[in-house]
Amino acid sequence: MTKKAAARNVRTGRRYRTGRAAEHYDAIVIGSGIGGLCTAALLSRLGQKVCVLEQHYTAGGYTHSYENQGYEWDVGVHYVGEVHRPWSLLRKVFDTISDGALQWAEMGKVYDQIHLGDESFDFVSGKSEFINRLAKHFPEERATIERYVALITRLSQSTPTYFLGLTLPRPLGRFYARLRRWFLPKECFQSTKEVLDGLTQNHKLKAVLVGQWGDYGLPPSESAFIMHAMVAKHYLAGGAYPVGGSWAIAKSIIPVIQQSGGEVFTYAGVDQILIEQGEARGVKLVNGDVIRADKVVSNAGYMPTRNRLIPAASRARFEQDFQGVPLSSAHLCIYAGFRGDAQALGLDSTNLWIYPGSDHDAQMQASRARPEADFPLIYISFPSTKDPEWNKHYPGKSTVEIVTIGSMEQFRAWLGTEWGKRGDDYEALKEFISQRLLAVLYKHRPALRDALDFYELSTPLSTQWFQWNEQGEIYGLDHTPARFKAIGLHTQTPIKNLYLTGADVVTAGVGGALMAGVMTATRMAGWRGYKIMQLIRGSASASDKAPAQPVPNPD
Repeated sequence: MTKKAAARNVRTGRRYRTGRAAEHYDAIVIGSGIGGLCTAALLSRLGQKVCVLEQHYTAGGYTHSYENQGYEWDVGVHYVGEVHRPWSLLRKVFDTISDGALQWAEMGKVYDQIHLGDESFDFVSGKSEFINRLAKHFPEERATIERYVALITRLSQSTPTYFLGLTLPRPLGRFYARLRRWFLPKECFQSTKEVLDGLTQNHKLKAVLVGQWGDYGLPPSESAFIMHAMVAKHYLAGGAYPVGGSWAIAKSIIPVIQQSGGEVFTYAGVDQILIEQGEARGVKLVNGDVIRADKVVSNAGYMPTRNRLIPAASRARFEQDFQGVPLSSAHLCIYAGFRGDAQALGLDSTNLWIYPGSDHDAQMQASRARPEADFPLIYISFPSTKDPEWNKHYPGKSTVEIVTIGSMEQFRAWLGTEWGKRGDDYEALKEFISQRLLAVLYKHRPALRDALDFYELSTPLSTQWFQWNEQGEIYGLDHTPARFKAIGLHTQTPIKNLYLTGADVVTAGVGGALMAGVMTATRMAGWRGYKIMQLIRGSASASDKAPAQPVPNPD
C-alpha cells in the first residue's frame, strides 16, 4: 500500500494586497525569475531596500515548482552544472544570494544519455571520462573529441571577456561590444554547424556532440557555437539538483531580500513602468496601485518589456536600440506522476535526449512543416530521483517530465482564451500529443506503462499565460549568431534608471540568467559595483554547513 504523502507547500513569496508594499523603494524588480531574484538579493546585500513584483501565484519564474494531485515537478530546473563544486563561480553566487542556505545534490555519473534512433551514447562527468566514453564509440575520432573538449573549454573561459561590457556604463558597453569581435575567438560568432564541420566530417559524432541542443532550443545550423560551448562545458563536470526541489531556490533567496526591508510579492502583475521626465520612477500595477522607486529593473524579457511595459511615447528608443533577433521556440511538456518509487520502477537521475535520427536540422525543419511528423527531440527528466528529500515527502511515488519543441502556431485557434477554459477541441489536441509523448517514454522505460497515475500537458499557451511572454517562447531571444554579434543588449536601457536582467541579457538557462543578475546589480551599484564581487568571493559556501548530497545512480 502506498503511504500517504506528506506533501509540502511549494509556493513562495507574499501575496500582494493594497497597503502591503512601502510607498518607495531603492529599487523595484519586475519578475521573480532567477535573474530578478539574484539582482534583488545582491542589491539587498549592499543594504538597499528592494521590492520584487511577480504576477504568478508563486515566486521563482522558471525555478518554481508545480504541485498537482499529490505530486510535485520542477518547471525549468532539470539540472544545473558546476554548483556541486563549492569553488565554482555559480556556486559562490548562489551561496551569496541565499546566505549559504541553498544546498545541491550531485546527479549520477551519467548525467545525459543521447539517443539517435536505436543507438545511445552516455555523457559521463569529468573531462577524461567524457572523452574516454565517447572514444569507445568513435575510436578513430579520439583526437577530434579531445580538440572539441579543448575548444568548448577555451570558449567558455572567454565568456567573461565577452560579457564584460554589460557591467560598464551603457555608452562604453556598446563601444566595447563593437570591439570584441576583434579580440575574441572567431568561433564565438559562428554557428555550431560551421565550427563542428571544421572539426570532423563524421556526421554521427557531430550529432552526438550537439545532443543537448534542446538546452538552448536551436539545431546546429541555426545556433551560435558560443551558446553550445557554454552549455556543453557547463555540464562537463556533471549535473546537480537543488536539495528540496527547485522551489528551494526562491525559498532560500527571499529571506536575504527581506533582511534589508525588501519583499517578494506574488499576484502583483505590473501594468506599466512609470516614465517621468525621461526617467523610470516606479510602476503601476494591474490593479491601479502605484509603487515608486529610485530605479526599476525588468526581468520580464526584452520583448515583453518593450512591447507591454514601456509607455508608447518611450518605446521608440527601445526599437532603435536592438532589432533583428527572433524569439525562441516554444515547448510542450508532460508532467506525469507514477505509483512506485525509483527503485521499484527502475529509474535513475540520467536525463534522456531522444532523437529520431542524426540529422537534427532536417528533423527540425520537418517538424516545423508538419506538426504530426516525428518530434525533432524529446527530453525526459526524472526529477523525483534527483532530490534526496523526495521520499520523505512523497513516499511510493515518482515523477517524470517529457519535453519537446512546440509551436504557438499549432494552438493559434485558442489565442486570447483563459487558462482552464479552452474547450473540448483544445483538450483533445492535448490528449493526442500526450499519447504520442507517453509512447516514447514507455519505449525507453516500459515498467512505467502500468504505473501511470496522473499526467498533464502544458502548451505554449500555458507558458504564455503563466510566464507572461510574447508567444510561449521558452528561452527569450533566440540564441543565433546574430544575437551574439548584436551590440544593443545591455543591462542599462536607453531610459535613465531603467535596467534589464535575466536570460535576454546574458543567456537562457539558470546559470546565464543568474549571471545576468550579477551583471545588472554590478552596473546599478555604480562605483560600488566592485563590492558585488567582494561579496561573491567571500561567500560562505553551503558545503561548510552541509555538503552536497550525492544521489545514487548506477553507471
